[in-house]
Amino acid sequence: MPLLLAACGPAEPGQQARPAMWLVEDDDTYIYMLGTMHALPRGTDWDDGKVAGAIAAADELVLELPPEELVAAGAIFQALAPRSAPLAMDKRLPADALARYRALEASGGDFGGDKLDDWAVMVLMGQRVAQNAELMPSKGVEAGLTATFEAAGKPVGGLETAREQLMLFETLDPQTQRVLLTRAAAKADKAVQDVDALTAAWTRGDIAALEKLINEDIDVVPAARAAIITDRNRRWAAWIKQRMAQPGTVMLAVGAGHMVGSDGVPAMLEAEGIKVTRVQ
Repeated sequence: MPLLLAACGPAEPGQQARPAMWLVEDDDTYIYMLGTMHALPRGTDWDDGKVAGAIAAADELVLELPPEELVAAGAIFQALAPRSAPLAMDKRLPADALARYRALEASGGDFGGDKLDDWAVMVLMGQRVAQNAELMPSKGVEAGLTATFEAAGKPVGGLETAREQLMLFETLDPQTQRVLLTRAAAKADKAVQDVDALTAAWTRGDIAALEKLINEDIDVVPAARAAIITDRNRRWAAWIKQRMAQPGTVMLAVGAGHMVGSDGVPAMLEAEGIKVTRVQ
C-alpha cells in the first residue's frame, strides 16, 4: 500500500531490476499488470525491458491511489489516527516488543504513539523503517510512472481513495490491530533486513520468494489478510474484468504483494477462466 511505504529495501546504485509483470488481453484490450514497490533507493533502474514497452504502449495508467488522493492522504491520516483516549505504549506491548519499538522510535523522533490507534502507530513505524533504509517514495515505481504518463499527457487514475485505504486499518477489530502492532514491534530490529530480502526478490522478479516473505508475516493474522489483501484483490480483479469490455491499453501498477499467491490478482483472474500471461 502506498500509505505504508515499507515494502521495499536498499539497492546498489544503478541496479537493474526486472519486476514481474503480467498481461491480460483480448482482441482489442490489453492490460499490463505490474507489481510495484512504493518507495525505492536512488539508482534502481526498473523501467526498461518489457516494462518500457508496456509504458510506451499504454493509453492510461491506473494505480492504487491516483495522485490527488496520495496528496490528500496525510490530512486524512491525521483525522483518523487519534485514539478516543490516550493509552500508553507500555500498556499495549510486552517488554521485548516495547524495547524494540522504543529503539526504532529513538532512531528518528517520538511517534506520539500514546495518542494514536494501534494501526496508526504501525503505519508510522513502517514509514520510519523506510526512512532508515534510505528509501524514497519519490523514487518508487508509482512516482516514476506518474511522472512519465503525466509528461506524455496520458491520464492517471486509481482504484481506491486514501480514505478507503486508511479505513481498511481503522475498521479492523481491536484485537487484530493489537496483534499487527505487536508483531511489527517485535520484529522492528530486523525490519530493514526483512525489506532487503523483499526487495531482492522483487528486483529479480522472484514471485515464489515474494509470496513466501509476504505470507510469513500476514498469514498469522487472517482478518488482516482478508481486509488488506484478499478482498481488495477480488475487487481489483472484478475491475479488470469489467475494463476488458473497453478497447485500449492500460498499465495497472499496484503493490507486488497483490500479484502473488493463490489469492493474487493473476490467480483470481485465471480462476475466472481469463488468460493471464507473465511477460516479464
